[in-house]
Amino acid sequence: MVSALARKALRDLGRLRSQAIAIALVVASGVATLVMSQSTWRSLELTRARFYADYAFADMWAAVKRAPETLAARLAAIDGVQAVETRLVAPATLRVPGFADPVRAVVQSLPVAGAPVLDRLYLRRGRLPAPNARDEAVLSDAFADAHRYRPGDRIQAIVHGRSQWFRVVGVASSPEYVYQIRPGSAFPDFKRFAILWTSRRGLEAALDMDGAFNTVALRLRPGVPAAAVAQRVDALLARYGGIGAYARDEQLSHRYLESELRQLAVMALLFPAIFLGVSAFLLNVVLTRLVGAQRGQVAVLKAVGYTDVDVARHYLGIVALIAAGGALLGVAGGAWLGHWMAGVYRDFFRFPFLDYRVGADVVASGLGVSLGATFAGTLQAVFGAMRLPPAEAMRPPAPERYRALLAERLGLQRWFAPTTRMILRQLERHPFKALLTVVGLALGCSIMMVGRFQNDAIDYLTQVEFYVGQHYDIAVDFTEPTARAALFELGALPGVTAVEPYRAVGVRLRHRARSYRTAIEGLPANGRLRTPMDVALRPVALPPDGLLLDAYLARMLGVRVGDVVDVDVLEGRRRTLLLRVAGTVDEYLGARAYMRLDTLDRALGDGALVSGAWLGAEPARQGAVMDALERRPRVAGMGERMASLRSFLDTMAESILVFTLVTLLLGGLINFGVVYNTARIALSERSRELATMRVLGFTEREVGAVLLGELGLLVLAAVPLGFAAGALLCWGMATAMQSDLMRIPVHFTSGTYAIAALATLAAAALSAAAVYRRVARLDLLAVLKAQE
Repeated sequence: MVSALARKALRDLGRLRSQAIAIALVVASGVATLVMSQSTWRSLELTRARFYADYAFADMWAAVKRAPETLAARLAAIDGVQAVETRLVAPATLRVPGFADPVRAVVQSLPVAGAPVLDRLYLRRGRLPAPNARDEAVLSDAFADAHRYRPGDRIQAIVHGRSQWFRVVGVASSPEYVYQIRPGSAFPDFKRFAILWTSRRGLEAALDMDGAFNTVALRLRPGVPAAAVAQRVDALLARYGGIGAYARDEQLSHRYLESELRQLAVMALLFPAIFLGVSAFLLNVVLTRLVGAQRGQVAVLKAVGYTDVDVARHYLGIVALIAAGGALLGVAGGAWLGHWMAGVYRDFFRFPFLDYRVGADVVASGLGVSLGATFAGTLQAVFGAMRLPPAEAMRPPAPERYRALLAERLGLQRWFAPTTRMILRQLERHPFKALLTVVGLALGCSIMMVGRFQNDAIDYLTQVEFYVGQHYDIAVDFTEPTARAALFELGALPGVTAVEPYRAVGVRLRHRARSYRTAIEGLPANGRLRTPMDVALRPVALPPDGLLLDAYLARMLGVRVGDVVDVDVLEGRRRTLLLRVAGTVDEYLGARAYMRLDTLDRALGDGALVSGAWLGAEPARQGAVMDALERRPRVAGMGERMASLRSFLDTMAESILVFTLVTLLLGGLINFGVVYNTARIALSERSRELATMRVLGFTEREVGAVLLGELGLLVLAAVPLGFAAGALLCWGMATAMQSDLMRIPVHFTSGTYAIAALATLAAAALSAAAVYRRVARLDLLAVLKAQE
């Protein structure tokens, strides 16, 4: 048998159905954000762990100039090493019919017999090359999909200055190249970077390395410290031109993937916290006013014999139904959005499969937080009403004490219409209530800013990195450090207008107990094509001695200007240098160090060498310059700055679009829920006053203007506060997500402010239209009879 309180609860829900739906949507938005973020991050973590384990991702790698294959046995004998696999790896340039931009590639050998022991290939299509087939290759899946290569197609590669045709026999992915990014780049470029796996015999002939290797991968026994093994590997490879062994945390693909997943983890904690925090605050405000408006009903229930516990259980049951409905909708919506977003990231990271799961703990936390927020708002209101004796609570609240407005006391009343003075008087009498409404609306506005922030940040980052700091047209990398005489040859190419050399040297920077592996870039003293910048985007002059460090790198190492750092050079004579930090630069991508080129040459002591050059070129002749560079055997690769920019934007476009759409959708629901409930509660609280106005002769338009004009003023006051709150939220997100690979600038365009403001105003307009209809249908007799 249904109790009287249960029937009352159902009737209350029926009367409040529109408000209950709006509140449930607010709850659903917060819970959906939590489920979406947490499930996406955890699913990608699980997928990565499974892919690494199933396809034998190595624990350590080392590059060497040329080492005999017989050294593999000595590497395998190192204590802690479980498996060793030697390889040949070489840079290459691919020619793709109908695609004008240059394509850089890495060509990597496969074992002579059988599949790789480490970093095995996941074949999406086709097969592995035959053991002695020198013209067969497996192509990386991202590049193959971008250019529609299939098994049986042919592709031309220039390896070590020699042109060679390969027949594509398979399309695959590898745990070694989950994040398919070329060395020196900041983001993947599926159209302009590829990996080819081919037979060992064919690559030995192309590189003239019969019986030798230049890269080795190792698997370590569980629990073995990588640093100790790396020291012994380096000792064995030093005489063969080794440039330092590195573990997983420094492997290019894993490092970028780890950074991306770390940022996702931050988002999975921070972003739901923002949404749920805003939702909890708004629900507290809305439900406090909603339940407080029924204090007379609370008194009646107590007067007829219901205990305080019965009354509390009644109202908690109502809000529990609302919150549970919103939470379940949020769980379902969050799971759907999470699966969608995880699929986008799977394609971006090129995982061959996806282990998508929504954990029970995620669902439980979403339900718990939503119920906790609604209960907190309800208990505050119910306990406040229950403290009143029934007889006193059954009376209407004491009439407001009249006093003149501040504007009236200042003699400004003649400038305001009567309805305007009524609006201002209501706000002045209830400043705390108005403040809570403004804060709630501002938080809803701030959510909209968060949705657009990433788009603004990426646009600003591209402007700084690709336009302010870079002025070259073509970047050229040499196969190895080369004498500067090569620059004259580059400068003589038809169409080249400027040439500036650079030298990139792999180093490990050490300061006290901290260290970081990076590169020192040696730049010309008065270079114009590549200029380090400070935080104000002003060029930083290279000091005659000492280092310029990226500011983030300086903080990582704990150094200041004037401190001395130990620099372990990982190539050439492998010297250890003591260099003073002469200044810092501010960049958003990477964590590099800079020196003057002549100063770096003197410190290394191996002559005036360069690793590559930046070229200025006539726009109409850039294609001819690129064709000429392809034919030079010392050129390992080249790239156009604008092509890199297009690649960057294409790569980021889908993930940014998904993030923006989801955030704007959920933020819009919160905005509407807040504004609509604020308007409905204001109508409920002031229905007697508004009905009295109608009886006294005020028109529907004038009565509506009193109610909606108050709401309009609150919305207008909330928008600037929402801008400030949104900027603070975005700054917190950017700070939490920064890493050595990328820092997100806190930058907003006028469009972001406009969208946040327009979304808030649109939500207010929709709510105003819905509430105005209720003002028009106001039952004057019923309202005026109430509370008499």
